[in-house]
Amino acid sequence: MAVDDALLEAASRWGAPILRTYGWTEPAATFGYFQKYAELAELTPLRPLIRRPTGGGLVPHDRDWTYSLVVPPQHARYRLRAEDSYREMHEWVRQSLAVCGVETVLSPCCNPEGPGQCFLGAERHDLLWNGRKIAGAAQRRNRLGLLIQGSLQPPAGLETRRADWESAMRQVVEVDWRNWFGDAEWQARVEELIETRYLSDEYNAKR
Repeated sequence: MAVDDALLEAASRWGAPILRTYGWTEPAATFGYFQKYAELAELTPLRPLIRRPTGGGLVPHDRDWTYSLVVPPQHARYRLRAEDSYREMHEWVRQSLAVCGVETVLSPCCNPEGPGQCFLGAERHDLLWNGRKIAGAAQRRNRLGLLIQGSLQPPAGLETRRADWESAMRQVVEVDWRNWFGDAEWQARVEELIETRYLSDEYNAKR
């Protein structure tokens, strides 16, 4: 979460979108910035339970594949309406799964279940596989840029092919992809956010 937060803070300075894919070293859960910690702590045994910089609901990170997209304010995608940027992100994921031989569709409408929990029920433009939601995302847009954080629950048969999916994510968007590792100033900011925010019980349980 600290890495994504720091990426958003620096988006304008770098001037180009950044796609990040990452995993989890232990089971955990994240929840939306505006949600109440005490309510969500009763819904999942997963710990740590961490407040995201984006909105959305409770997301278990025990077997999912996670990614983030950061867009600077000078980029055209930044000016999209929230619904459109959400749809475009999941269309990108849908196409990448098709490259891997998995057919999915965008949810045409809403089937809310389990209030506050991301993968119970589906919202418009979520990603469905055999009628079940397998991908959701949350956004944060401010003067610094746009941050989209997404979670994909890999469908049966794809669980061991994460590298293939990540390669497909780059393949379906025709841009000049370059590896990026940040600079010393940015790395220091990540460490600061870890210590002062995301490892802080006070911050995570502030609501």
